[in-house]
Amino acid sequence: MNISSVFCHRPLLVASFAACLLVPGRGAEADVRDVIRDDFAFAAVQYRQLLAQVKGDPQQPRSFANGKIVTTRIQDWTSGFFPGALWLIYDYTRDPHWRTIAEEYTARQEPVKDITTNHDIGFMLYCSYGQGLRLTGNPAYRDVLLQGAKSLSTRFNPKVGAIRSWDNPPWKYPVIIDNMMNLELLMWAARAGPEPRFREIALSHADQTLANHFRADGSSFHLVDYDPATGAAVKKQTVQGAADGSAWARGQAWGLYGFTMMYRETRNPAYLAQAEKIARFLLNHPRLPEDKVPYWDYDAPGIPDEPRDTSAAAIMCSALIELSDFAEPALARQCLAVAKRQLRSLSSPAYRAPLGANGNFLLLHGVGHKPGKTEIDQPLIYGDYYFLEALLRLRARLPATAK
Repeated sequence: MNISSVFCHRPLLVASFAACLLVPGRGAEADVRDVIRDDFAFAAVQYRQLLAQVKGDPQQPRSFANGKIVTTRIQDWTSGFFPGALWLIYDYTRDPHWRTIAEEYTARQEPVKDITTNHDIGFMLYCSYGQGLRLTGNPAYRDVLLQGAKSLSTRFNPKVGAIRSWDNPPWKYPVIIDNMMNLELLMWAARAGPEPRFREIALSHADQTLANHFRADGSSFHLVDYDPATGAAVKKQTVQGAADGSAWARGQAWGLYGFTMMYRETRNPAYLAQAEKIARFLLNHPRLPEDKVPYWDYDAPGIPDEPRDTSAAAIMCSALIELSDFAEPALARQCLAVAKRQLRSLSSPAYRAPLGANGNFLLLHGVGHKPGKTEIDQPLIYGDYYFLEALLRLRARLPATAK
């Protein structure tokens, strides 16, 4: 019997995970094991219902607003997260049903491989085809990813030394911190294919980001605009945060995740040092709430009455778990402790949706673009994706007897 059928026959399991965290005398690792098991059981039920609701819709689920599921075209930067989440559920359950569905939704992403007008090909393909390749070894997935890396590389300007993010004015050559996340596709492609220049592009982009995006305290701007003729950084700002000088929560999480990943890929100590610096900024921030789910911006003017952002928490959590493998011992322990706390919080009724609610997405209270007045206090598919990834990353680090 698979995990979802067990869940359906044991409805009390929906709420039992929260209580198990509070039972005196139970080991911390056992608590984490229970949280992970119940979260994936919950995810299986929620996503079965979500799939039923979007049946016949050729687009990818993104959010839930005004009582309706919001789906998006494959050209949208979020399009790869839903098939990626399906692959993560398959990774945990090994139920062939989830593989079949993941393959179906991944196949929708295939035309993305030829898009050259979007800098988020890594999100769109590596979270879908990349997870599929990892779990199945399908050689056709490899071909799609290599072509996608080639398309992404066309957005690199050697004079700037970075991949261009947006094409729209008023910026000349904008590069956003989010773009660190797309470098993993290039690093993989440099190993898997015949073009080592993909690695050179990724390293150059990371180095430029390291040089220009960060403040002395380890926080980052969202966007740096360059002069494409000279390569000089001409403006630094924060488009989706509270102010240019503020620490937009999801942006900080992108930087933490990106430099941790780049250290894993290169073992460059400068990348590890930056990841550790970002982690210390976040972990010791006076406005990081006790439950470790950040406000949408650490400098939002209305704290504590500002919205929380579960997507930022999930990304940060997944990054902290990986960073705990590399950081110096005291920081590694702190990273793992906070990540566990974040997963407990995200798995609690405060942030995890009631069964059958929230458009059948997993996490409540995401914030997409508050200054733009879009996706405020809504589920966000990338929040779900990184939540599931964090659960799997933590499970892989548990003692064998606790898995």
